[in-house]
Order: sequence, then C-alpha cells, then structure tokens
Amino acid sequence: MELENIKSPADIKGLNYQELENIAGQMRQAVLNRTSQIGGHVGPNLGSVETIIAMHYVFDAPKDRLVYDVSHQAFPHKMLTGRVDGYLYREDFAKVGEYTCPPESPEYDLFWAGHTSPALSLCVGLAKARDLKNEKYNVVALVGDGALSGGEAFEGLDAGGALDSNLICIINDNQMSIAENHGGMYSHLRHLRETNGTAADNIFKAFNWEYVYVAEGNNVGKVIEALQQVKDSGKPTIVHVNTQKGEGYTPAEEYREAFHYRDSYDIATGELLIVQPGPNSTTVLKDFINRSAEKYPTFLAISSATPDSFGLNAKEREELGSHYLDVAIAEQTGVSVMAGAARDGAKVVYSVVGTFLQRAYDQLLEDWAMDPSPALMVVAETGIGANKDQTHLGFWDIPMITSIPDIIYLAPANLEEFDAMLEWGLAQDKFKVAVRQPVYSVEHADYEVDKDYSDLNKFKVLKKGSQVAVIGAGDFLVKARKVVALLAEKGIDATLINPRFISGIDKDLLASLEGDHKIIVTLEDGSVEGGFGQRIASAVGATDMKVLNFGVEKKFVDRFNLKELESANNLQPQQIVDKIMEIF
Repeated sequence: MELENIKSPADIKGLNYQELENIAGQMRQAVLNRTSQIGGHVGPNLGSVETIIAMHYVFDAPKDRLVYDVSHQAFPHKMLTGRVDGYLYREDFAKVGEYTCPPESPEYDLFWAGHTSPALSLCVGLAKARDLKNEKYNVVALVGDGALSGGEAFEGLDAGGALDSNLICIINDNQMSIAENHGGMYSHLRHLRETNGTAADNIFKAFNWEYVYVAEGNNVGKVIEALQQVKDSGKPTIVHVNTQKGEGYTPAEEYREAFHYRDSYDIATGELLIVQPGPNSTTVLKDFINRSAEKYPTFLAISSATPDSFGLNAKEREELGSHYLDVAIAEQTGVSVMAGAARDGAKVVYSVVGTFLQRAYDQLLEDWAMDPSPALMVVAETGIGANKDQTHLGFWDIPMITSIPDIIYLAPANLEEFDAMLEWGLAQDKFKVAVRQPVYSVEHADYEVDKDYSDLNKFKVLKKGSQVAVIGAGDFLVKARKVVALLAEKGIDATLINPRFISGIDKDLLASLEGDHKIIVTLEDGSVEGGFGQRIASAVGATDMKVLNFGVEKKFVDRFNLKELESANNLQPQQIVDKIMEIF
C-alpha cells in the first residue's frame, strides 16, 4: 500500500501489521519532506505516527470522535484523512496547516487545537452530549507533548473521572514538552514507565480512570492491541503510550528540543538551511538574563515550557541553576509564581509567548495587577511578524494587557531600547512592567535611548514637524519613518513620535500638537480595536484634530501572507499616506 493512495481511514482497515509499519515509514518520510522544505513540527509528528495509525485502525472516525491535544502531533492524522498531498508535494503544502483545522476537514478535525490542554474537557462535553442523545460511539482524546501539565488537563481528568460512560484518553508520553518536561506529573509518568504501568500509586486510578500501559508505543501492533482492549469501554479509561519524540530520524532523536519545531533544514544532516546572522531580540534577552543572574542574588527567570523564548539552551539553563524555574505548560501558574516571588523580594522576569499568555488573563488581573509585586514580564512572538496560524496569532496582546490597570506595557522600537527597558523594568521596585519583544522589524537605534522610564507615559518626539503627527508604536516605528519620508515628498513636514508606552497616553504631548497639527496617525502591530491607537483617538476626540488608526482588523486569519495581510489592512506605507492625503 502506498501512502499517496490513502484517501480515508477505511483504506488501512484491512492491512496487516507489517503493511502498517510500511505506512508508518512512509509517513515519517512525508513529515521530513514537508518540514525540511518549509519548516514545521518535526519531532512530535515523527513520534506519534504509530499511535495515530492505531487510532484510525481501531476506531471508526468520524463516527467515533477523535480529538487532538496540541495538534502539532497530528500530521499522521491528516495524512490518513485525505490530506496526504500536503506532505508529499510542495505545491500542496499550503493547503494543509500545522494544526487540526475544521475548515480543512469538518468531519475529521472537530476543533482548532493549536493551544494545549483542552482535549479532555472538550471530550467530556462530547461524551455528555452523546449520552444525552442515547447514542453509542467512542470519544477519544490524544494528549501529548507536555499537555498534562496545563491546568485544564487536570480539570478534564477530574471531570472525566466522574463520568460513568465511554471516554478514552491516550497519553502520548514522549518525555518531552518543547524542551524537557518539568513537574510532579512527569515524575509520576516516569514512575509508571519504570514499573511497566504496575505502580500502586497511580494518579489516574485515583482520579477514577481505568488504566492501560503500552511500553512499546512505537510498535503499531502493540498500540492497536491496547486500543482494541479499551474500545467501547463503559468507563473513563487512560491508555498510557510510551513513545520516542523524533522516532526514526537520528538528528531529531538526538536533539529533541531543537527538532520540536525546525525551520527548513537539510534532511541528510539536520542542519538549518538559513541561519540568521548577527544579534536579534532573543539574543538581547538571553544576554540580559545571564547578566541579571550574576548581578542579583535573588534573580529568578521563569518559563512556562518555552525556554526558546529566552533563547536559552539546555546547558545555559543548567548553568542558571536555581535562578531558572520552568513551571511547564501552565501560564496561569507562571504569572502567579512571578507575582508570588516578586512579593517576597525576588528580582523576577517571566518570558511568555503572547498567544499562550491569553490563558492567564485572570492571573494578570487578580494575582499580579492588584498586588504590589514589581516584576518584569516579557511578551514574545507578538504582532503580524510572528506566528501566522490562526491558533497562534499574536494580534491580541495589546488590547488584553492594556485593558488591565496598573500594568505598564512598553513597546521598544529597536534592540537598544529593548535592552534598556529590560534593565529598567527589573531594577525598579515600584511598577509592574511588561515589555513587548521586537519581532516585526529589528533595527538599531539612531537616537539616544533613555535608560529610565519612571516618568510614565512620556512619548519621545524623534522629529518635530507640523500638520501631521505619525506615532509608530514599537515594531511599527519603522513604518512610521517610511510614512514620514513619503509625506516629505508631498511637501508635508510631519512629526515623528515613538510612544514607548502603549498602556497609557502622553496627554501633555497630545495637547501640544493641537495648535499646528491637523491629523494624528497611529501605527501599531496588532488589533486596532481595543488597541493603543483608539486610546489616542479617545484622548483627542474633543479637539479639532482628526485621528487615523492603523493596525489589523479584529478577526481571525489563518496562514496569511504577510504582504497580503498588510495590504488588506492598509498597512503599506504608501497606503497610509494615501489615506492621510484623502483628508487633506
């Protein structure tokens, strides 16, 4: 059987184990074919091949409901459900996304699943709906890559254990998250592996789940036999599958963290095809972390399973020792640990990916903002220049964070300003400070960068002009410069402003513009609605000045082309100038 001929799970139902192993090998080659050319999640998908083949061999999707937690391990699922061309042929790569996607396959991809830990709770809901309708089918969650440390996974275990009907959770235990796993749950999984699943102190049984262990999780026959054993079970049941992240590809097996997600690489060697030269915002952050650990005895760097947001490799994390804490996939806990450590005198920095920070809104509000705990939070991968999958958009951090009182949100426009804001944010002891890590355009400063930001909400005028004031927040200062240059060609000597603060406004500066400016233009790398620019518009609404706000529309987009997104939102410099000239 050739992989390219598989159009649905029915096509593998009659195959024997040897034929299925052959399909597994072809799947691995397809994963490497796609990811080596355009990048993607390598290790998770190589390790989940046999488990997903077994799921579709034993269960009868779409009648049986299969739900994927952290669906960057679901490439094999997509290959078996009519989308294999997206892994075999470059011209078809764009048709298939990195994560499960209902518009791609409404019957097989039940949920968007780019973020981690909701699968069990979603499946509790599916199971309850099934039971209320008096229907019979299996509800199955595949959980892996560290997802069990997320709070919702614990809640799903708790709620699922109270069901008296079919609910199956397959734990793809590859001993990894993005990096190594942390926390008591993973110590317990290791204990279960070491006892071949026979340990008496089994947390899943304590939560009222039946339990089955599969020691050879990359043996398709063994996984099939386990799933056949639990199919149509009348009680909530855990199938704990021991797998190898990166299985079958030596570089991914040896360097599991580096091959969690890999930009395009040479299959023969595993080496990256394109290496970005010179410093970037991540190296600035890493250097700052290492300096701070030497400077402050009470320094603490916190990660929620994304050490890559710091740029810290395993050796560097080990050298930090007690100055580094990974709370696993648990952003709510990350924010609360930050607040707790700061409250008792530690010098704390928490680097978190913006799209994942959304999970912790309540902790930002209740545990940090309301508490007198000066600490520093770095928000990574924000705006339109970072992730392009719908589940990972970085468009919402400005509206989210700036809706909360007492958090100072800073937007550096270049590497030097980023470094200065980090230094000030950690050294000061009065404010709760968040800093937006530059992503869209990393430039060097051509002006004197301030070292102290204690005088809050003071914008920096980089060029004084008249008629039009262009305010370029953070990464978008580079666009603001281009707009000012284009306006100069039309005889308009515009003012250029770097706001730096995006959680507040400079009322005095705005008032000073009223006499000789007709238009204020705001540019921000994120959602216009609820963003920085609308705060400016509200502040000058009673004046004669008009305000144009530029950013992205508040809507979901998936796998967008950057230039097309900019054009659709009038974010190209010439488009911005055209809008300005319409008012003139």
